[in-house]
Amino acid sequence: MIPWRFGPAPVVIAGPCVVEEGELLPKVAGRLAEIAAKLGVPVCLKASFDKANRSRLGGARGPGLQRGLELLAAARSTSGLPVLTDVHEAGQAACVAEVADVLQVPAFLCRQTDLLLACGRTGKPVNVKKGQWMPPEGMRGAVEKVRGGGAAEVAVTERGTFFGYGDLVVDFRSLARLRAATGAPVLFDATHSVQQPGRGADGASGGDREHIPALLAAAAAAGADGFFLETHPEPSRAPSDAATQWPLDGLEALLRRTLRIWQVAREAA
Repeated sequence: MIPWRFGPAPVVIAGPCVVEEGELLPKVAGRLAEIAAKLGVPVCLKASFDKANRSRLGGARGPGLQRGLELLAAARSTSGLPVLTDVHEAGQAACVAEVADVLQVPAFLCRQTDLLLACGRTGKPVNVKKGQWMPPEGMRGAVEKVRGGGAAEVAVTERGTFFGYGDLVVDFRSLARLRAATGAPVLFDATHSVQQPGRGADGASGGDREHIPALLAAAAAAGADGFFLETHPEPSRAPSDAATQWPLDGLEALLRRTLRIWQVAREAA
């Protein structure tokens, strides 16, 4: 059974970009569980055990597969939240599925046939992020591959499209086009959509966090089935995506605003 509900309330996938040692993950997971209860929405904890697509050799990657899954399992146990994490190689899928409730295919890997099939074979729900270069209709094949592997529950996430070098834009027509092309629920990733790839320090990604509320509002009005956003207690100290993660202490207010818009849009449809 899918660990989120599509329909009466939008799913929220949230958490830090990468798994960190110490109290970070339990703290974020606990706060997300509180928000889920207060707002009455299904929340899924996300964090990557490995950021395998860093632009620099020395870029922060995370604790790795074994330790990362241990930390995710602990956060899942204490918070009661379902867990989502990225899978980068086909050989990781079965192992990750033993811990994660949802497997995610990163945008850069959304055309990797063996990876998509392997994720589908686990039988777990799979979220596939749309590649930054892909038209909405191009994701039909990605979803077909995951379903071909055997997954019954597949979602697709919009996360912006390359605009020249080092910037992204979002065409909100994409949400309806993705749904029509794939027949899958469509999520909107607000934090990765404000990235500026390669424009941060030493070639890392920069970004404009200030635009996240407006993009979430637009996605809510445009009919997104759920929202994806990275959050951290101290974004400036995050080892990855420091410029785009939303402060944890401001997350509840941001989601309340977004949910109000989502509900009004649903009632008006």
